[in-house]
Amino acid sequence: MGDRPGAPCRVLCDRAGNFLSQSTKVDFSLSETGHILIAMPWGLKRFQQAHCLHFITCSCYHRAPLLAAPEACHAFERTLEQVRLWYAFYIAGYVVMPEHIHLLISEPERGVLAVALQMLKQNTSREMRDLTKGSRFWQERYYDSNVWSENKRLEKLRYIHRNPVKRGLVERPEDWRWSSFEHYISGTEGVVQIESMWTARKRELLGSTLQCGHREENPRPVAQNATRTGHL
Repeated sequence: MGDRPGAPCRVLCDRAGNFLSQSTKVDFSLSETGHILIAMPWGLKRFQQAHCLHFITCSCYHRAPLLAAPEACHAFERTLEQVRLWYAFYIAGYVVMPEHIHLLISEPERGVLAVALQMLKQNTSREMRDLTKGSRFWQERYYDSNVWSENKRLEKLRYIHRNPVKRGLVERPEDWRWSSFEHYISGTEGVVQIESMWTARKRELLGSTLQCGHREENPRPVAQNATRTGHL
C-alpha cells in the first residue's frame, strides 16, 4: 500500500496476529511518512486536530491492576462506546490490560481529543467507584503518539493485539476477550464499534456512509477543567 498522503485505511489480520493489506474505505487523510512521539512534561503542546490517528495509553493509578476483573473490563468497554458516540470519533483498535489501556482512535468530530479522553476517564472512575472505594483510578497523564502513516498504523494495531500475549496473559491474541482482535478476524460486533474492513463492507451493502456518532443538540456532558492535554 505504501504511505501516500490521503490513502485509504487498509487492514486485515490473520489468526497469528499479522496484518495484511485489504481495501477498506475509511474517511481520514494520512500525512507524510513518519510519526511523532509525545512526552508528558507540563506545557508541552500536543499535535492534535491534525487529522490523523492517535495511539493512546492510559494507566491506572500507580499501575495498580484495577482493570483485572471482568466487571471492570465490561464497564470500561461500555464507557468507551458511550464516549465514542458523544464525541463522534472512530476506534481502529483497543485493548484493556489489567493496569492500562491502549486505544487507536481518530480525532473527534465534536470537541477535542483531550476533552473526550478526560470524559472517558472521569466516567470510568465513576463506574469503578465501588472497586476503588473512592480513591483515584487513573494516572493524571496519558501517552499520545500521532500515527501518520499506513505502516505505523499497522504496527500499532499489531502491538495492541499482541500486548496480552507479550505479557504472558494468554497464548494467542484471540484468547484475550478485552480487545478488538476478535472483530478483525471474524467481523464479530461487540460492545465497542470498531472501524475496519468489516464495518466498511457492511456500510457498502447498506449504502450508508461513515458516521462516528449520533447528531444531537446536546451530544455529551461537558468535561470540566480539560484544557491541559496529557494531564487528565
